[in-house]
Amino acid sequence: MFRTLIIEDSYLYRKLLKDTLQARFPKMVISEANDGEEALREIEIATPNLILMDIRLPGESGLELTRRIKDRYPEVSIVILTSYDLPEYREAASRYKANHFLSKSSATKQGIISLVESILSEYHLK
Repeated sequence: MFRTLIIEDSYLYRKLLKDTLQARFPKMVISEANDGEEALREIEIATPNLILMDIRLPGESGLELTRRIKDRYPEVSIVILTSYDLPEYREAASRYKANHFLSKSSATKQGIISLVESILSEYHLK
């Protein structure tokens, strides 16, 4: 069973991501978190295969949370999401061990689906 965790403080964007993924991947188990603390609790309950994480979260930054998660669960694939497609954010995402970087402003539903399909193919799933 493929598990995805969406860590995003915007309810509307979190719902859009979840609805998009659920429509295309109905067997995917999708959980949600509003901030880093809630995310860590969700990960303890059931470690996800994929995390879609906002770079800016209440409390701890998405980048620091990415590093903490990857240190403990290196096999989890993490996609950093941001409204700001800046080179320094891309570099920081890589430095903090994120697997992918996605700009919210230029991401389309099909682009998100394609990215998730490529990640699923790494797990030999679709």
